[in-house]
Amino acid sequence: MKIRVIVNPKAGAGAAGKKVPRVRGALAKSGAEFEVVETAGPGDATQLARRAARDGVDVIAVVGGDGTLNEVAQAYVDDAGAAVQGPEVAVIPAGTGGDFRRTVGLGRDPEAAVRRLLEAEPRPVDLGLLDVGAGSAQPTRRVFVNIASFGVSGRIDHIVNRSPKWMGGQAAFAIGSLRAMSTYRNAPVSVKVDGKPWYEGRVFVTAIANGRYFGGGMQIAPDADPSDGLFDVVVLGDMSFAETLTVAPRIYRGKHLGAPRVHTTRGTLVEATPLDGNPVYIDADGETPGHLPLSARLLRGALRLRA
Repeated sequence: MKIRVIVNPKAGAGAAGKKVPRVRGALAKSGAEFEVVETAGPGDATQLARRAARDGVDVIAVVGGDGTLNEVAQAYVDDAGAAVQGPEVAVIPAGTGGDFRRTVGLGRDPEAAVRRLLEAEPRPVDLGLLDVGAGSAQPTRRVFVNIASFGVSGRIDHIVNRSPKWMGGQAAFAIGSLRAMSTYRNAPVSVKVDGKPWYEGRVFVTAIANGRYFGGGMQIAPDADPSDGLFDVVVLGDMSFAETLTVAPRIYRGKHLGAPRVHTTRGTLVEATPLDGNPVYIDADGETPGHLPLSARLLRGALRLRA
């Protein structure tokens, strides 16, 4: 097995870089053939993943957070939006939020993650293909591994990504959420699923979920399975600030489905458009690629994950 370790040394306020010696030690002890490379800036992980595919690497091990994994995943789709084959992927978590690792059952211990990398049978994982700003002069196409969402989540991203991470992922997201929720006004949108109108009205947040968690541990889509070939779509509708504070603890436990103004469905294609002139910002794996309109299409089994 030929392994290439892609490290984002800045992930998790430097936690990823600090884990590298332990990752090296665990891989060396196993006798595996491996090489460690580091990113130097945005987009580097995508280019390193493409180079790994050209070099015949068997497994890419990602040391970082959801954002680093998201960058690696961009290498598995071509310019036309079709899935392309590449090395298997393993995750050695070291980021701020760590939401995708929760869905696949990974802890933070790097030695344990290396053991999973070496011993686990690879399994297919779906990806989401997100087209943002359709019809605009500069539309954006991005892959997401975990969850794409819009509404208050885009504003939370803006705050969290500019805040210090020393307090830890869950605390950073909790504080960022409170700051965003106190000023956000529910956006009027129209949502179609698999080509059919599904929801029209104001939303606090809408999640297009491949994984279960977002926002540093909120279990927004407790039934989502990244290998089942379907998005779980969850809308928190026209809730007041007080209502969102009430439902938030239930979201962390995944017990909010069925609550008033919570709507759910499943599908493989989600389209959303704004109903007024105000921008509705999007979150995709903790990044902000733009604002509505969007189209999210599921790419079944596009990634093979060792976890």
